[in-house]
Amino acid sequence: MSKTTRSKNISKLIILALVLFVPGFLYILVNKMGSNEYIKLPVFGEKKLSGEMRRVMGREIPDTIFHQLSPVEFVNYDNKPVKFLGTDTAVSVVHLFYTRDQGLSKQLVHDMSTIAARFKSNPKVELYSISVDPQDSATDLEEYIEPYKKDKNPHWFVVNKPSVDIFEFARSSMLIEAMPVPEDSTKFIISNQFVLIDSEKRIRGFYDISLRSELDRLEDEIKVQLVEEVRNNPLKVERK
Repeated sequence: MSKTTRSKNISKLIILALVLFVPGFLYILVNKMGSNEYIKLPVFGEKKLSGEMRRVMGREIPDTIFHQLSPVEFVNYDNKPVKFLGTDTAVSVVHLFYTRDQGLSKQLVHDMSTIAARFKSNPKVELYSISVDPQDSATDLEEYIEPYKKDKNPHWFVVNKPSVDIFEFARSSMLIEAMPVPEDSTKFIISNQFVLIDSEKRIRGFYDISLRSELDRLEDEIKVQLVEEVRNNPLKVERK
């Protein structure tokens, strides 16, 4: 047998081995390295057992009741009513601000505009900038976001006039700091954090905007949460 023929036979054997074994190897590799495992964000807030069991992946596990937020009515800067957390299909990002604040509030709104631009084409991501100042008018809100109104994300709501005590709601539901300054009625203490909320109205992340890396982390974790939402609510294809 010539060297050329022998080389051709060896090449054929190698190709055959690749065809036979590589798909199986890849299947094992994918399964071992995470086809059934994916990044899942933590759930923040108080947790307690319901006393019932539920079946997950064929196993019975104790049912857990997680901290959840309730929907709240607001008025958007265009004077249209907005229901915060009014849908069970969207991931939400929220922060507090007030228009007389030219420091922290300005930075929070600016950073929210960045997130709004990145997710402008995704209606599954809703963004809320909530004013804590009862003196803020719709005109005040509109003027405050004037630099960001061009090509503004339609799912970014800049709101005021809550249907609840916003300070109590922020502390007990959103789990962030918010209160009036006792000695100055024109100033408020607000959190420097964004809050990520899933479609089940559970808190999945806090992001400190004083750290520039946190904005990138928020963007990444919004994407992670969107994947979880799809996995938990897969599209059903109707058979004809």
